[in-house]
Amino acid sequence: MGVGGGVGEAAAVSAAEEAGKDGEGPGRGWRVKDTFADYAARTSFERPLLSGVAYALRVVHADRESFERQQGWIIKTMKHEPSPVQDEYAPVIYSQETVSYIEGLDMMSGEEDRENILRSRASGKAVLTRPFRLMSNHLGVVLTFPVYLDDLTADAKEEDRVKATAGYLGGAFDVESLVENLLRQLAGNQELVVNVYDVTNNSNPLLMYGSEVPLGNPSPSHICMLDFGDPCRKHHMICRYRNKPHVPWSAITPSSCVFVILMLLEYIIYAAWSRYDNVKEDYRKMEELKKQAEAADVAKSQFLATVSHEIRTPMNGVLGMLDMLLDTDLKSTQRDYAQTAQVCGKALISLINEVLDRAKIEAGKLDLESVPFDLRSILDDVISLFSSKSREKGIELAVYVSERVPEILLGDPGRFRQIITNLVGNSIKFTEQGHIFVQVHLADHSNLATEAKVEPVANGMNGHKNETTAVATSVSCNTLSGFEAADSRNNWENFKLLLSYEKNEMPYESVSDKVTLVVSVEDTGIGIPLDAQGKVFTPFMQADSSTSRTYGGTGIGLSISKCLVEIMGGQINFVSRPHVGSTFTFTAVLQRCDRSAVSDSKPVMLHPLPSSFKGLSALLVDRRPVRATVTKYHLQRLGITSEVVATIELALGAFSGRNGHSLASRKLPCMLLIENDSWSSKVDVPLRSSLLEMKQNGQTPVLPKIVLTAAESDKLKGNYAVDSVITKPLKASTLAACLFQALGITQTQLSHEKQDSSGSLRGLLLGRNILVVDDNKVNLRVAAGTLKKFGAKVECVESGKDALALLQIPYKFDLCLMDIQMPEMDGFEATRHIRAMEAKANGEADTGDDSEVDRATRAGKWHLPVLAMTADVIQATHEECTKCGMDGYVTKPFEEKQLFQAVQKFLDPGMST
Repeated sequence: MGVGGGVGEAAAVSAAEEAGKDGEGPGRGWRVKDTFADYAARTSFERPLLSGVAYALRVVHADRESFERQQGWIIKTMKHEPSPVQDEYAPVIYSQETVSYIEGLDMMSGEEDRENILRSRASGKAVLTRPFRLMSNHLGVVLTFPVYLDDLTADAKEEDRVKATAGYLGGAFDVESLVENLLRQLAGNQELVVNVYDVTNNSNPLLMYGSEVPLGNPSPSHICMLDFGDPCRKHHMICRYRNKPHVPWSAITPSSCVFVILMLLEYIIYAAWSRYDNVKEDYRKMEELKKQAEAADVAKSQFLATVSHEIRTPMNGVLGMLDMLLDTDLKSTQRDYAQTAQVCGKALISLINEVLDRAKIEAGKLDLESVPFDLRSILDDVISLFSSKSREKGIELAVYVSERVPEILLGDPGRFRQIITNLVGNSIKFTEQGHIFVQVHLADHSNLATEAKVEPVANGMNGHKNETTAVATSVSCNTLSGFEAADSRNNWENFKLLLSYEKNEMPYESVSDKVTLVVSVEDTGIGIPLDAQGKVFTPFMQADSSTSRTYGGTGIGLSISKCLVEIMGGQINFVSRPHVGSTFTFTAVLQRCDRSAVSDSKPVMLHPLPSSFKGLSALLVDRRPVRATVTKYHLQRLGITSEVVATIELALGAFSGRNGHSLASRKLPCMLLIENDSWSSKVDVPLRSSLLEMKQNGQTPVLPKIVLTAAESDKLKGNYAVDSVITKPLKASTLAACLFQALGITQTQLSHEKQDSSGSLRGLLLGRNILVVDDNKVNLRVAAGTLKKFGAKVECVESGKDALALLQIPYKFDLCLMDIQMPEMDGFEATRHIRAMEAKANGEADTGDDSEVDRATRAGKWHLPVLAMTADVIQATHEECTKCGMDGYVTKPFEEKQLFQAVQKFLDPGMST
């Protein structure tokens, strides 16, 4: 086998790598084979002296059976017979089309090829065979290159070279065809006679090409050496004219031709070696660049962790001290100052989290949790977060979740909440009138496609000729607030169609456990300018500079939301009309989760609603059907059935049964819920009088409770004779609290359900001994103050070594909060020492040696819960916490809810059992 041109480098390395992969299927093998043949054919102009190139793979006998099974053929000898058993084989797997007849043949079965292969791999150099008859029946030689799996040094031992051999690359020099072609091109009018000899054995030269018959009239001859790259073999070429030249200058032509031939051959071999060396050098550089990129990625993660820790650590002290300050007796002005500082600090922490989230997304290291959660509770929390701002602006803020959306879903509640919070926060920021409406439906029933388009109307795109003339219409629309919405399909007719799906269709069933939700956030704000809509999801971009100054913000929230939606397997898009509003719609793929499948290892955070209202009924007075449907949704969550009428007159008619109005169930409602815009001082007294008259006439045995829904409860309740006022925005918990008061139902169940996380946390920490380890004295004061507020007994140390001195078995502490980054001994190393000490004690307890272990030690396995106090939120830090033996972590600054979740499974007897 031999080699030439440029195929010896790239094709050899590629063939060795692809052929060496385990489990290569036939389809992949044929693709690599075709690629080799195509590449060799395309680059054949670089090897004009070669009749073809091929690659043979080194196969030991132990791998022969699996190799033949993968290739789909058996290894054969040069005589096309099954190859006999031997230590190793060299079957040809890739070849140029001109020599494809040798595929599947074992090069080790030929005497010349076997000798060539053994010499080449032992020396690491190109090796030539002695002249022999090729399979084309022409006399020729084969040049063989070894292909190694690893880079070897120049002084590598022979056994190392044999062990590292992957295969053999080579090509055949058909000497007869080669010389004839060259003579045909160079001879011109003079006929040349060329003889090529193998003079390795000087005493018995072997004729490789030409005739030994002497010429009648010999002309002067020229003898030159041929170097094929193998120092072990020598070749001579003798050139002369068949006839004596008639002119003197013609004698120069053969010599020049021979010189050109020699130079060409030497250049081909030199180019082949140079190309091979270049490919090896490029591969080495590529590996170095890969290592540098990996190191840069690690450095970036470490930088993020350090920056997060260094920024959040002082912020932990600021927010912690402000929280402790607010627990003291302050004047109203002082309390206002402290609360303002606390809000600003939390805003800064939120900004830091957003920047870190963006960095983690770019690094591809943002992982999603998969825990059970209650979607409706999360939406209630988001509504609560923005309720104060919506009341200040006087805008409607409402949420509606389809009945077909499962109660408990499996996914990442934190990231889902982050998306909703970003979208609703933007809507609150840019909306001054109208409403913000959040809807959640199943994708199977929703027509709120993510690639929504607003139908053009006569006066221009999106209903406006240009941005400057776009103004919101004053005509009342059938929406939540009566203001026009950006997406024309979010109207009452489509909303009513979705409701009919919920009531009339068969129960939703799916072969897969996956649930695709369609979530839309609709607002009637200022909208997005047409020229800025293309860069809405670009990080750190605002619609324009004036927007950034007027409304604030970093322009990163929507970018993060888009990335999170895509990680959840969904898409996000929007429809916006300047001066009308915007509607953002996204999909998210979650999983179903039954209550019975919720385990202790994945506790679901639920906010149970009271069951005291089940079986009650109500009558709603609301002239807007979308808003009435939202109220019915919240009543239905409490177990209250309801019917809707448009006016108070129709409500009185429904109670009395006159004018053709009657309740469908004929079950008189116990409450009358009236929307604020349907109420006035003129109907206050007449309504009470009419209801009293109905009671006296026996039309209703009990007067229904009158409840108003409005943004300001105290002012309305003082001005009107109503039983209660429900403060908007509506959510099930506030609705239940108002109805308890209005209906006079005992609140034993409610008081039990109202036990918040701080109360539960006090029950867990009361009287507990807790060790806090942190090198920052401010953080120690904050942590100690927070824990002591809930009744814990706290001891503080400033280093890992001091902590180990106190943590001696038997432990006197119930829990240890350990900072991660500390001088001398960090939290990771300290935890490893603690776990090693526990392992030793538990091992001695198993031996039962009274001289070394007391009875208390043998009573049970020692394991002190250790929670990391970390100021960074990088995933790698959390993984390191688990690896070193920590039981969990709490982020700085402390949050009561998070602290409760972290310590509950260690300090709550019910959870531990």
